[in-house]
Amino acid sequence: MVSFSLRDPHVVGTLAASVVCVGGVAAYLMLRRRPSEEELERERRAQLVRSGRIIDGTIMDIAGTEHGEGARTTEIRFIHYKYEIGGVEYECSQDVTALHDRVKAEDLRLSFPCSVRYDVRRPENSIVVAENWSGLRTTARSVTGTRAATQGKPRSSAPVR
Repeated sequence: MVSFSLRDPHVVGTLAASVVCVGGVAAYLMLRRRPSEEELERERRAQLVRSGRIIDGTIMDIAGTEHGEGARTTEIRFIHYKYEIGGVEYECSQDVTALHDRVKAEDLRLSFPCSVRYDVRRPENSIVVAENWSGLRTTARSVTGTRAATQGKPRSSAPVR
């Protein structure tokens, strides 16, 4: 049978080392720097750019704040968009206040197509704009199959056999 005595230096040393380790872990957990909301959102966007799939969506609405002389300039705050995956339609909005240099009010058109990056495991987790990627389209020519994209192409007059 094993007996422990508090007079044994090995037992005292082991207990002291255990208390120091537990105290160190507790101090680290309490004093560590937690990421801010902006850092968490930036990491979410970066993760979607790295591993998200791309699908076509539609810009439904934009919300912004007007400022400047006579409210000539508008800073976009939210982009509301929708997309469909596997017969399920998702409507989402993205806060783009931190991306004001990437989003211009004159480039956004309501009911205009856009590219959406989404997480395969959680399709409701999606973005339209990130720091190094943008799904916003400035012309309808960027959408294949539209009339504007097919104009100017010569048609073949050869008969089909």
